[in-house]
Amino acid sequence: MKPTTGKVLWVDLTRKTFHEEIIPDEMYRKYLAGIGLGAALLYREMPPKADPLGPDNILGFMPGLLTGAGSFFTGRWMAVAKSPLTGTWGDSNCGGTLALAIKQCGYDGILFKGASKQPVYLLIDANGPQLLDASAYWGKDAVETEDLLIAAHTRKKKPAVAAIGRAGEKLSLISGIVNDRGRLAGRSGLGAVMGSKKLKAVVLNGSQRVGAHDPVKTKLLSLKCSRDVMLPLKILPSRIVAGLGHFLGWLPLGFTQNGLLVAGILKKWGSVGTLPASVGMGDTPFKNWDGTKKDMPRFNQKVDADFVLKTETKKYHCRECPLGCGGIVELEGKLKESHKLEYETAASFTSMLLIDDIEFAYEMNDLLNREGMDTISAGGTMAFAMECYEKGWITTEDTGGIELTWGNVPAARQVFEQMITRTGFGAVLADGTRLAVKKLKPATAEAAIHAGGQEMAYHDPRLDPGMGLHASVDPTPGRHTTGAQLYYDLYKLWTRVPGLKPVTQFYDKETRYLDDEFRMKGAVAVSNFTQFYNSMGMCYFGMLIGVDRVPIFEWANSVTGWNLKPEEYMQIGHRIQTLRQMFNIREGIDPRSINVNKRLFGDPPQQVGPNKGVSFDLEKLKKGYWREIGWDAETGIPTAATLDQLELSQLTGGAA
Repeated sequence: MKPTTGKVLWVDLTRKTFHEEIIPDEMYRKYLAGIGLGAALLYREMPPKADPLGPDNILGFMPGLLTGAGSFFTGRWMAVAKSPLTGTWGDSNCGGTLALAIKQCGYDGILFKGASKQPVYLLIDANGPQLLDASAYWGKDAVETEDLLIAAHTRKKKPAVAAIGRAGEKLSLISGIVNDRGRLAGRSGLGAVMGSKKLKAVVLNGSQRVGAHDPVKTKLLSLKCSRDVMLPLKILPSRIVAGLGHFLGWLPLGFTQNGLLVAGILKKWGSVGTLPASVGMGDTPFKNWDGTKKDMPRFNQKVDADFVLKTETKKYHCRECPLGCGGIVELEGKLKESHKLEYETAASFTSMLLIDDIEFAYEMNDLLNREGMDTISAGGTMAFAMECYEKGWITTEDTGGIELTWGNVPAARQVFEQMITRTGFGAVLADGTRLAVKKLKPATAEAAIHAGGQEMAYHDPRLDPGMGLHASVDPTPGRHTTGAQLYYDLYKLWTRVPGLKPVTQFYDKETRYLDDEFRMKGAVAVSNFTQFYNSMGMCYFGMLIGVDRVPIFEWANSVTGWNLKPEEYMQIGHRIQTLRQMFNIREGIDPRSINVNKRLFGDPPQQVGPNKGVSFDLEKLKKGYWREIGWDAETGIPTAATLDQLELSQLTGGAA
């Protein structure tokens, strides 16, 4: 059996019609599935300069090539479209059960064109695809919508559902798409694209089997992976992890981390377990990236990762995942059956706002998950507003009487609720910091921490400049999952890919800021590998364990029967990364214009803390990256030679 279905479904919401497109084998060989296939189809079908919130934008739901084939960590799906938040290529990654459900309906992608005049939802079951009236669900949050649609369409089994909440309906540019009762494809503002099309939900209840070319070898590889990854690690209490992070932050040398430690932390706490160490190392930002732990000296006592374990009622596994980093939590008298905090969300509602109430973070996480608003962008935008208030750039006259002081829980809660409904001062913030600046005083741009319009996730480029580099050069700007120097350390690509050099256990911290061949080759390798594994449906947490323990290249061959070398899969990742960049060029995006806020590369440098005195030349790193990946070093535009080498000239029409 094949891991692919050989077709995608096109849904025209304007005409209420459906079309199945057969995908030839050579297209899978060239673009894989997931984000790669999505990029090829959107580039081919979307007219240039399409309005992101207009009917010409295309929204795709794309499962990975390996999803459902028996390989671990491969239950992810990608939402793809032109981003209304950044105007660039937009994508967002999510787990849960939806990826396999798409394939069980017989498709390697479901893509929406046009726009409906009235709210609708897509149902795919034994009767095929149907567009049904969603008026009764419009105005409800995503979790309530999912529960109602499951009740309406459960037959022999429950369907999988993806929906938008009120944030997406209100076309918030920081809204996302929700599945599995609070799992969020939150980045790039793709919930607004769904809302602009009046598409409330997708309900999938197919039963088609997904297979592998060599299921026995695939299973054996998975068993070995389980043995290699799930070693019995005794992870110490959170306070000890915090102390380790503090030690590493002040260590004069850099220290290469181990993927097994990452796996142990994720298995015990989930990603929130990295927060104590990240605070000590200088990775976690405070006070809108302008403060340090000194602004919250008892942070790790107040925002305790071990508290999360006390409130966790059960572990949560995505499909195909042996790790189970997710969890369901309850707060007595406040929350029931809510997803536990991720690292980003915990930082978003605590350190960024100088709020030491972890239960407030729980409350806002649940609210925004239900309403389909990205917790990273929402928290970053709130921190922006609090800094503006502190500096007098906005006053209570602007906020409607709300005192947006640091740490003010009632004020933050009120404005978050307004952001969801586009009311009061929340309407100013509902589309993120870049548009908020346009509605306020020009001076507020100083406090707007974003790259290309997308708020930064909470990993400090002053500690890892790769975070700032990739957020500025990736075709989807402002993202932390697209690359970092830490990721090169953890992926261990040099154990599988010829020509890449290994890292050393200890290194001079100053070398992190160089644009030398080692750092630039590593940055490009991370980019290409990220596009490869996103096309396979692989979880980035799984990949952080390392390709020496998680056999993604071997799975790719056992599932497809292609017998490609790792460097050939990396070349496919290079093709996908370059095609995404060409999408931006076609849309009139100047790569030179996208940079993280200067505060994040140390302009001015911090005066205290682990990142004291750090500043680096972001432009120099960008040019080094562009040169290494085969894009023009001065403009960031892929060269004609690179397009020819990657067999993209025919699709893109050559270099811009």
